[in-house]
Amino acid sequence: MSDQFFHIPSLRLESGETLADARVAYQTWGQLNEDRDNVVWVCHALTANADVLAWWPGLVGPGCYYDPADWFIICANVQGSCYGSTSPRDLDPATCQPRYQHFPLLTIRDLVTAHDLLRQDLELTDIHTLIGGSLGGQQALEWAVQRPDLFDHLVVIATNARHSAWGIAFNEAQRLAIEADPTYAAGQPGGGDEGLRAARAMALLSYRSYAAYAETQTDPDDDQLLPEHRASRYQRYQGDKLVARFDAYSYVALSRSMDSHHVGRNRGGVPAALRRIGARTLVLGITSDVLFPLSEQRELAAHIPGAMYAELDSRYGHDGFLLETAAITHFLERFYAPTFVH
Repeated sequence: MSDQFFHIPSLRLESGETLADARVAYQTWGQLNEDRDNVVWVCHALTANADVLAWWPGLVGPGCYYDPADWFIICANVQGSCYGSTSPRDLDPATCQPRYQHFPLLTIRDLVTAHDLLRQDLELTDIHTLIGGSLGGQQALEWAVQRPDLFDHLVVIATNARHSAWGIAFNEAQRLAIEADPTYAAGQPGGGDEGLRAARAMALLSYRSYAAYAETQTDPDDDQLLPEHRASRYQRYQGDKLVARFDAYSYVALSRSMDSHHVGRNRGGVPAALRRIGARTLVLGITSDVLFPLSEQRELAAHIPGAMYAELDSRYGHDGFLLETAAITHFLERFYAPTFVH
């Protein structure tokens, strides 16, 4: 399915700046029912796109828990991404030049504002489920705080109420790698690609776990001195994969968006903000996640009224929210059931 586009003449940002001629790329699957209340809105993570059936197979799609035969499913690409929505590579109407590294700061609240304008344009007034993991979970939480009466159910996986100093430090280390690539500052197509390759290798260490690397990337057990290790090849391979499909300027912009996340900002703090959420909520943490540890999931569950909390036991670390779809389905079945056993 190809992207559809929604245009925003002027998007006012939390910083006070304005993003002129903003564009939201989105995709939908399934049909609205007569009451228009069978909507599942999926918020994507850092380097994903609007094609949720491609990046969340096993959870969303024909025969999956969220099946288009039953649900009207929508996923919109975030501002700043290189997958169809307004990006640093787009022309600035004021200069007729790409913004590249001068792209304005977009906060999580700005990403949510753009998507809520799309929602209004589509005349969706009752969303059955809002779901997201990682940066997608940050968007979902912020949106649920802003619009407590809009969502019936909220599912957040491996995320937090405020991006941690640990998470910001990981992101800054990656941005330093990108900025160390001289082509990034030049502001050009492909700028920062070598830095992005290194940044991805860093990021993987926060996305996976010791156990996952031990199981899949340990060298054969022999006495031979190896010129290159399996784990080294894997890091380079993953860096190459991301460079082939993503953009360094978008990566910097969206990692900064992630750093901005703080539902309690100007709302009396995190607990007060989370208490605004009116949706019936499932908070799902991953036992091996070093980027969004269980303590952050427990904080969410402690302050969201009536929230249900569960832990997904996975060796995959943070990436478990993308890979452990069978386990996530199990918890969703319990969550939507008339009774839920903690």
